[in-house]
Amino acid sequence: MAIETERKGRIFVIRINRPDALNALDVESMRTFNERLREFRDDPDLLVAVITANGERAFCTGADLKKTLPPETSFAEAYFHPYERSVDEGLYVRAITISDLRINKPLIAAVNGHALGGGAEIALDCDLRIASENATFGLPEPRWASVPAVGGVSKLLRAVPRAVAMQMILTGDRIDAAEAHRVGLVSEVVSADRLLDRALELANRIAANGPLAIKSLKTLAARTDDLSLTKSVELEQLLWGLLRDTEDRVEGRAAFAERRAPEYHGR
Repeated sequence: MAIETERKGRIFVIRINRPDALNALDVESMRTFNERLREFRDDPDLLVAVITANGERAFCTGADLKKTLPPETSFAEAYFHPYERSVDEGLYVRAITISDLRINKPLIAAVNGHALGGGAEIALDCDLRIASENATFGLPEPRWASVPAVGGVSKLLRAVPRAVAMQMILTGDRIDAAEAHRVGLVSEVVSADRLLDRALELANRIAANGPLAIKSLKTLAARTDDLSLTKSVELEQLLWGLLRDTEDRVEGRAAFAERRAPEYHGR
């Protein structure tokens, strides 16, 4: 299987499994990746997803250039077709545009090896990014006379200082894990043999919190990107009010008073 999944309690692990192709994605594996993300989004028993890959050399190197050649259909035709048909007609980038899926649960990228092109964009679409010591990040599209199509430019500019982002974007050069950590692209760098364990540790810590609170925080993070500070604070207050009378919030206070671990039910 090009995309493997595993359930670990309330954590969903998605692994890209094309190591012989540096985990580059052909159209079929992009479709499957999209389907697995929808499965995670729509399953109420799953709270956090970890996206990683098999093999030691690459997390994902984007689209498989040998299997994503230009189709006969024009871009204009494909653009106005529904998702399934548009992917068939060459607009395959829609299948790996995670932001279009409106997932209100946390995604963690555990980046082992190269995250390039669409692979870097998948990582940028995640809420947390941790990297192995051999990880690299880059958007090499200009070298192949193209540009990122899954939000790479916009999201990289929001993730790191502008000068760093623009140098990466315009040159197509990659940065290593140490530099990615220095500029804030990833939150942690760990050894390759610790990467998945650390990602699962973080996932379980998140999953132990109030589910409605975590979904609210993800909503805030997504919706306040382009809001003024006043509007952002207003939205925070509204979501605080939404949670104020929930069973989980009452349980959290009771657990604190009784010095025990809370038991949340997402209500």
